Amino acid sequence: MSGRQPLMHELSVCVRAPTVTLSALDGQIGPPDDVENGHGVLHADVRVLSGASVTVDGVAAESLAGGATGTGTAAFVGLLRHLGDGVRLERRREVTATGMRERFALVNHGAATVTATVRLHLAADGVPISTIRAGRRGPLLGMAVDGVAFRWRTDSGVDVRATAEGGARVQAPGVLAWTVAVPAGQSREMSWELRCADRGAVVAAAPERPSWSVPVVTADDRRLAAWVAGALRDLDELRMTSADDVFIAAGAPWFFTLFGRDSLITARMLLPLGTEVAAGTLRALAARQGRRVDPDSAEEPGKILHELRREPVAYSTGLVLPAVYYGTVDATCLWVTLLNDAWRWGMPAEQVADLLPAAVAALEWIGGHAGFLRYQDTSGHGLANQGWKDSGDAIRFADGSFATGPMALCEVQAYAYDAAIRGAELLDAFGQPGGDRWQRWAGELRTAFREKFWVTDAYGPFPAVALDGTDRPVDTVTSNIGHLLGTGLLTEAESALVAARLGGPAMNSGYGLRTLAADSVAYAPDSYHRGSVWAHDTAIAISGLVADGHFEVAASLIDGLLAAAANFGYRMPELHAGDQAGDLPAAVPYATACRPQAWSAASAVAVLTAVLGLRVHVPAKRVELRPMRPSPVGAVTATGLRVAGRTFGAAIDASGSPSS
Repeated sequence: MSGRQPLMHELSVCVRAPTVTLSALDGQIGPPDDVENGHGVLHADVRVLSGASVTVDGVAAESLAGGATGTGTAAFVGLLRHLGDGVRLERRREVTATGMRERFALVNHGAATVTATVRLHLAADGVPISTIRAGRRGPLLGMAVDGVAFRWRTDSGVDVRATAEGGARVQAPGVLAWTVAVPAGQSREMSWELRCADRGAVVAAAPERPSWSVPVVTADDRRLAAWVAGALRDLDELRMTSADDVFIAAGAPWFFTLFGRDSLITARMLLPLGTEVAAGTLRALAARQGRRVDPDSAEEPGKILHELRREPVAYSTGLVLPAVYYGTVDATCLWVTLLNDAWRWGMPAEQVADLLPAAVAALEWIGGHAGFLRYQDTSGHGLANQGWKDSGDAIRFADGSFATGPMALCEVQAYAYDAAIRGAELLDAFGQPGGDRWQRWAGELRTAFREKFWVTDAYGPFPAVALDGTDRPVDTVTSNIGHLLGTGLLTEAESALVAARLGGPAMNSGYGLRTLAADSVAYAPDSYHRGSVWAHDTAIAISGLVADGHFEVAASLIDGLLAAAANFGYRMPELHAGDQAGDLPAAVPYATACRPQAWSAASAVAVLTAVLGLRVHVPAKRVELRPMRPSPVGAVTATGLRVAGRTFGAAIDASGSPSS
């Protein structure tokens, strides 16, 4: 059966933006007639290779082990028992910004010489990411023979060339072969390489090395250091550029490009490692800030985009998103907030000043909404939900019924409040008019939120996830309320009520925060946004809990994320299922999740920042530690953090007291 999104949780994923390989755990890519395996080599949202399988005398090696070995590299080992005991095929893969390289070694640990024919079977359909995501393939492309090489071109304009070394010959269309004799105790190596030349890319490879500082972390709870180290490898693989501005792509393979919300939140979490990614993300998005009203793309003056693609993306559900799509209600607020945070962390003043006109335009878009900040798709083919929970069934009433717009999400009002306060601070600091206006606007929003959003159930009051198009509160308990913490929107008493909800058994899965309370009618642990756990969502709540002083709840959520990170080999996926820890042997994967994924990886740095209690305001000459007490991970030391271009270290003991 075709037409289902391929499962990702048991694939080997190897990344070097803008290229990603997706293979079975034995290293095989294909077979090309399996439409739902999702395998391939993708370059800038185009599958340039849909099959790359290796056989020895027509037999596939029996897999022993395989997986990632480093940034953009993987290795696979299999037995070749038809050649006798002790004969292996070892396959080493390296993904590059322009393709991939592989080396095969036929290793003979047996007692006699073995002779065999090794074949590499290649296939390519050249389809875009939307076709892959729908579980479909295209017709195979023809390959022209060029010496010991094949050439082909995709419909999207990517030119591809596969070359071989080590005595290879072309045996048939798409088939390269090596005939080798390997004496006992020796090995024979073969290799091939895939190169892409992309004339239609809208994003490009980043510089070879990341600009951020790489901290050295030690903690009594060793999971924290392991997660940070793994996360930084993932983030390195996801770096991309737009007009030389470096940003972090949202995630491989589905969201392997510039996203407003995702890239902004990721950059904000990474500020303790330097301001360069924040600056690049801000500039890349400002360059495409909305300038006109276009219902088809949801563009509006001052608005920050949702996602950037090389071509429109069509989904089987009828969703059709233009190549440059602005259907997000929160990215504009998050852009302003990131600019302020980057300035506080020491982004050069001249770089901040250059972006102030974009900040003013963003504030005008935010303030241009009458009352609360709302969204509604008017194109008929865009996203029905335009907050971070953007699946069509995400916003539900307590009885399970769907809410309809124009929708005002609770966390978006917090983002808007924070953006107005932070925007006012920037305007005042740089001698620009308007600060008083945005302070007043924020105060009015805060009052209106308190009057409209709070509801009560059997356990007491809490903020509704949204107001629907009639101003009726959408009365479900969701993780969205965690995003209100630390913004200043809530009073101290209101913050305590939210913290208590987040720490309760309906929300805290033991592996992180559920997106929807487990006692809700619409709860489903394997859904995208109705009970699953997203690391970044939990990390944002942790940061707010720590900022507001709710250390006990934050500590429990941190322990849950660390448990999940360990279960996933310290490569945290986009999301995982919301099952209760202890009910099953480990955290349950969400089978189609991106992995690596940007804000899930960056959450490791956010958790480290929260534990240390880092508070930085360079223009005000403040760098402070306000650690969690006690520390949920014991004593912690982090060296190689960065503020205003200078590295520093921070250390706390198990009690949470700063130590030398």
